[in-house]
Amino acid sequence: MAMEATPTYKDPHQPIEARVQDLLSRMTLAEKIGQMTQIERAVATPSAIRDLAIGSILSGGGSAPTSGASAKDWVDMVDSFQKSALESRLSIPMVYGVDAVHGHNNVVGATIFPHNIGLGATRDADLVQKIAEATAKEVRATGIPYNFAPCVAVCRDPRWGRCFESFSEDCELVRSMTTAVRGLQGTPPEGHPKGYPYLGGRLNVIACAKHYVGDGGTDGGVNEGNTLSSFEHLESVHLRPFLDCLSLHVSTVMASFSSWNGTKLHCNYYLITELLKEELGFKGFVISDWEGIDKILDPPKSDYRYCISASINAGMDMVMVPFLYEEFIKELTSLVESGEIPMARINDAVERILRVKFISGLFEHPFADRSLLQTVGCEAHRKLAREAVRKSLVLLKNGKDPEKPFLPLDKKAKRVLVVGQHANDIGYLCGGWTISWAGSSGRITEGTTILEAIKKTVSEHTEVIYEVDPSPEIFNDSEFSFAIVVVGEEPYVETWGDNSVLDIPLNGAELIRLVGSKVPTLVIMISGRPLVVEQVLDNMEAFVAAWLPGTECDGITDVIFGDYEFHGTLPRTWFKRVDQLPMSVGDSNYDPLFPFGFGLKMNLKKQDTTKQ
Repeated sequence: MAMEATPTYKDPHQPIEARVQDLLSRMTLAEKIGQMTQIERAVATPSAIRDLAIGSILSGGGSAPTSGASAKDWVDMVDSFQKSALESRLSIPMVYGVDAVHGHNNVVGATIFPHNIGLGATRDADLVQKIAEATAKEVRATGIPYNFAPCVAVCRDPRWGRCFESFSEDCELVRSMTTAVRGLQGTPPEGHPKGYPYLGGRLNVIACAKHYVGDGGTDGGVNEGNTLSSFEHLESVHLRPFLDCLSLHVSTVMASFSSWNGTKLHCNYYLITELLKEELGFKGFVISDWEGIDKILDPPKSDYRYCISASINAGMDMVMVPFLYEEFIKELTSLVESGEIPMARINDAVERILRVKFISGLFEHPFADRSLLQTVGCEAHRKLAREAVRKSLVLLKNGKDPEKPFLPLDKKAKRVLVVGQHANDIGYLCGGWTISWAGSSGRITEGTTILEAIKKTVSEHTEVIYEVDPSPEIFNDSEFSFAIVVVGEEPYVETWGDNSVLDIPLNGAELIRLVGSKVPTLVIMISGRPLVVEQVLDNMEAFVAAWLPGTECDGITDVIFGDYEFHGTLPRTWFKRVDQLPMSVGDSNYDPLFPFGFGLKMNLKKQDTTKQ
């Protein structure tokens, strides 16, 4: 009996488009709908993955194999899901996705880099690309080929709870940071087709430009709110970074929860199909956000059938369901069978998904390369993160007298007071999207706090006193050479981070006033955005914006003690009062406390102590 020829779709020597069409021709409607369905790992059973041909699985923020799971635990989980996928009739591999937005931030022990707002302060596009490369390796090390990054939102209002996920208020600065796509996916060869996805190899991951489009421009900075603008404004401010991502051959685009002039992006046919796919020629797939289609109507999911129909017909290709996948599959199947969703729309969606899967090499290499496990949290990546922290710091004040700078600090000081919970709290230093979805306080992962970095930096003869919340009495019988007060925000994400007040939390202003009235004080701000500080500027000798630096806070002491010069400049305007918001550089009423692009130097070369 003659051996059956290898199907075209299983032959890696065949052109990708031929493989896509061959596989598509063999698929049932059920298998096609399965490919369009992305489910959460918590509900991903072997039978569901195999029998429903589920196309994708994800970890929502903080969704891990077990509490404190190791990188190997992640690999074992992802490979087990993949084994189930390959047992389906056509052996189509599933693609696992995760939000690795500042390093592989769901994994204990991974390198946590500064959040995007800090990277925007570096103005260093090459550094951003290197960070994306390092992140891709750590993500791949856990068997995951798909990263929901980068966020290329242009945040125009710091009251928005996702401000720290944005590189800047300035479109051009955000555009320059789209090098993250190249870092994640690799650099395609000259002449790679326009709009066509790309993945360099097994050290790269599928990237996702998000959130399409205008989420950083909502009225009042409200998360998932409404962006009120002309198309010309949407294009000139919010769309351009996506064009750059397309030119770098980004493989996927995630729709925004927000609306544009009252129409939800998840069902906007013009922006998804006519503009992104047809006019701009995007050939990858469009994915929804978490339960994004559910929120097309208010209250959410009040007519789930309509939500599915509206989103798929608008051009949504893969749906992040993520839990009620049986209901989603049932309703989508019924909509196709009734003709409310054309079969051509389903075929288009599945073609796009399969194209990315073939390009990613999943059919040839569906399982993890376990030799990469050693890269998770490796010394080279931590060194890179430390560099990023150094370059992200912005010096906003240095001495009450310009002729008498306060920084750099003296490593040989006799007695130093360090104040504030943020000084010794890895969770606070990392912010949201770290180990858990919203982030949390405490030693949630491996790293170096500011307090630990100070103790490593100063002389062995220097006494370092640490007080989370000092009482006035501590100053009665003690003399301090100087104080370092570390204040800022508690971790948050998305709507829970929306803030119309923007005062310094945890009595930060009171801490600054108390310590600053007793001891010469450096204030280090840990935050995902500017906060109200004008009223306490006179209570400090020096002021540094450190954003959300992550796990490698040796980068902070590298600079404040003078081993390196300050490099960062403000990626967004530092306002005086919240009643000025929204206010961005170029506005006619521009009257900032510190303008966009501001950043002082210590002039270390005059002291001959700098390393750079």
